Amino acid sequence: MTSREWALLLALSVLWGGSFFFVRVALDGLPPLTLVLARVGIGGIVLLAVLKAMGQAFPRSREVWATLAVMALLNNLIPFSLIFWGQTAIPAGLAAILNATTPLFTVIVMHLFTADEKATPPKVAGVLTGFAGVVVLVGPAAFGALDTPLWALAACLAAAISYAFSGLWGRRFKPLGLTPVFTAWGQLTVTTIAMLPIVAIVDRPWTLAMPGWPVILAVLGLAALSTALAYIIFFRILDSAGPTNLLLVTFLIPVSAILLSSLFLGERLAWTHFAGMGLIGLGLAAIDGRLWKLATGKG
Repeated sequence: MTSREWALLLALSVLWGGSFFFVRVALDGLPPLTLVLARVGIGGIVLLAVLKAMGQAFPRSREVWATLAVMALLNNLIPFSLIFWGQTAIPAGLAAILNATTPLFTVIVMHLFTADEKATPPKVAGVLTGFAGVVVLVGPAAFGALDTPLWALAACLAAAISYAFSGLWGRRFKPLGLTPVFTAWGQLTVTTIAMLPIVAIVDRPWTLAMPGWPVILAVLGLAALSTALAYIIFFRILDSAGPTNLLLVTFLIPVSAILLSSLFLGERLAWTHFAGMGLIGLGLAAIDGRLWKLATGKG
């Protein structure tokens, strides 16, 4: 990759790692579902302004919007709700580590449901190593050795599985010829529409106390920076450097989240969390394949 692409990758890792930090702050004043609505609603407004500035057309095909609706469910509504719910009980850094298991689940999903992305021996080894890391993370909580709710860990892992299925569904977008920014705006808009009645019934946000400035600023950062801007950078890297290079961001997101939550929130992780992160990182490296090629001289 070029130095510019590396800079964009690092920026994306900070933005997405920062999302776990922003969520942790915002949850002090807003319930999880209301926070999801704020994230996708404000993020959608920002991307709409970008689309208007670019002069892009808005497709009206029923197939386009049906595809976007499923993507919104798998890539926004379900995982955002689960992660935010989980973060009410676990540190931001731990949630980011669990989110890094997404490529592990993606390998399994692609192997089971596609004909052209079957798991190779290095990928299988990576998945097994990564899930060993998950066992290290979840095991102590399952047996009550750590004061970490098992349901919160399960929620974040379920979100990673949803992201994996969104990757499978995302293969349908290329034939539709949609621009990346429109795709991002479309799924955020559909998620916003779907979340409105859910939040109205469950949270009744008009009855909530007005949040303070730290919460408001965290919501704005989550929506404008970690959602709208992050999507623009994500698709730019995807277009110029490809999906394999983009996978590298998965290694960096937990580091950004842990640093931010440690510096500004005073959160501390147990040694088992770092051990699990190390194993997950080794698994991701095996799936990525570059270290193996470098070691064998085939890179």
